[in-house]
Order: sequence, then structure tokens, then C-alpha cells
Amino acid sequence: MGVRAAKSLLRPRRSIAYRRILVPLGAEAEPEHAMAVACRLAAEHGSSITAVTVIEVPVQLPLDAHMHEEEAEARRLLAQADAVAGSYGVRLIGRVSRARDAGTAIVEEAVRADAELVVLSAPRKRRIGRHARPFGRTVRFVLERAPCRVLLVMPRREP
Repeated sequence: MGVRAAKSLLRPRRSIAYRRILVPLGAEAEPEHAMAVACRLAAEHGSSITAVTVIEVPVQLPLDAHMHEEEAEARRLLAQADAVAGSYGVRLIGRVSRARDAGTAIVEEAVRADAELVVLSAPRKRRIGRHARPFGRTVRFVLERAPCRVLLVMPRREP
């Protein structure tokens, strides 16, 4: 072992600290679990979290169309996220985004928030066939296009 290798073993490792974390919230994918993971990371390093809920607007409607049920669900998800963040003592910024595609909106929000990490709840799809993809379209898009690291959080399995 050379001198350089020995010195690198003696240096303390620096932990990775994320100052700005983005958590996309969706009703179908256990958002409170992803929020809890993000809050633990944020609480360790004094980070802030931006939680975003995307209302996907169908192409037939204008982006500012009234979607009362979806808007109420978005507010409920953000309130739930705020409660989780509050229990960890973490500052939360909540946003509702309207878009045609959730993946695009999440990536755009990561850029806007200058996020260093996206914590994304990613339920595995049932694979049918050898070449089936394990995640849905939104998760794949975020993994391919996010301007920062992406941490996938798997939902808890029921016993």
C-alpha cells in the first residue's frame, strides 16, 4: 500500500449533505413514506424541502381548467406533507403544478427549486414478460432527465 492510499484511509469521510430536496407527492404512491425519508435527510443537515403535487390536465382541457377534486386532493397531500415535515422540525415549501405530464413538471420543478436531490416514491410494477419495465413512465422520465440525484423510495410492503 502506497503512502497516498494510506493517507486517504486516514481522512474522515464527508457525508453528502443536500441543502434543497424536492419531494413529488402523488396519491397513488405512499407520499408520506417518501416525505419521512426526505425529512430525516433534511433534519440531519438543516435542509429545506419543496413538496410538489402535479395535477395532470388532459390535452382536451386548458391548463387553467377547474379540476375541483384534483385541487382538493393536492391541498390534502400538501397538508399531510406539512404535518410530516413539522414533526421533524423541517421547513417545507409546498407547490401545486399543473401540467400535461407529471414527469416533465417534476423535472422542471427540480430545476426551478435548484434541487440537489429528488426523493421519489416509486412503486414497482408487476412485471409481465422478460422485457417489462419495473417502473412507470413518470419515474423513468425523472430518472433520465433530473438535473440532480434521484433517490427512489419503495413503498412498504403489507405483511
